[in-house]
Amino acid sequence: MRVSVVGAGLGGLALAQGLRGAGIEADVFERDPKISARFQGYRLVLNPTGFQAVRDCLPTRWHPLLDEIVMDASAEQLVLDTKLNEIGRLGAGRTGIVVDRQVLRHLLLTGLTVHTDAALTGYDVLADGQVQARFAHRDPATADLLVGADGITSAVRRVLSPRTAPTDTGVRFVIGRTPLTDEFAGLSKAYGSKIAGDGVSLLLGAMRFRTPPKQAAERLAPEVTLPDIGDYVRWAMILPSNGNGSPAELTAQDAVLSRMEGWHPELRALIEQADPDNSTLLSIRVVKPGERWASGPVTLLGDAIHATSPTGGNCATPTCCAAA
Repeated sequence: MRVSVVGAGLGGLALAQGLRGAGIEADVFERDPKISARFQGYRLVLNPTGFQAVRDCLPTRWHPLLDEIVMDASAEQLVLDTKLNEIGRLGAGRTGIVVDRQVLRHLLLTGLTVHTDAALTGYDVLADGQVQARFAHRDPATADLLVGADGITSAVRRVLSPRTAPTDTGVRFVIGRTPLTDEFAGLSKAYGSKIAGDGVSLLLGAMRFRTPPKQAAERLAPEVTLPDIGDYVRWAMILPSNGNGSPAELTAQDAVLSRMEGWHPELRALIEQADPDNSTLLSIRVVKPGERWASGPVTLLGDAIHATSPTGGNCATPTCCAAA
């Protein structure tokens, strides 16, 4: 059996790794010209079931490496004002395993056959029940199953279920990364908490690796190449649909700073010192349930069919691993 997976995000790669471990051939086709072509997001929190699903996708020899490049989720989940005073609580502290998306993606890429610059233009179900995927810049690929794991703008979904389309909520999500230095030690209680401003909220989360990923891979799995990144603070601000600042006119950092007048100086410094190449302004779109498509050798996975707001913690769920 052979499977064609369209999309080299976490879901598609996890599926391909799971299939590989089960002895099923899988090729991954990615529309970007190279793996590192665009922003991929930062840390995410997996519950124990989700983390075990990730482990189950990977060869057992990589399990020690996976355990070394994650951290335990622990935060009080406070509500703070813009001067960092506690004004409420969000509820029980969140538990789970925190992993960096970029690092996990590179681990999942290892050993897979990934074709870049492979933008899908359509597909045909053949007389023998197989499916042939067509691409803009490469020869067609024939498989027993085609999986669209190509995100909210899924090219596979446009053919399989053309009336199922994403809806723009009008809300904008600004996200960035700032190196975690001693200067920001005083912000520790804000990590995992919400800072409530005038019509906006700032969310902070620290990523502290047990061992720097590149060093961990060199020691525990030399065949794996992981990014050379250190500890950082992930920050995100939700801008309402009537918020100030047009994405066309402001950078991600400026869009956030424009809403932070009078805020605690350490909070403003955190945004000012962010890495501009790893900060971006995203639209929040959702895919609402649509018509059921006919059964056959084509299906969808992840955001291609079940996109929800990232603020709800509903993204990057690795359920595909268990299915594999």
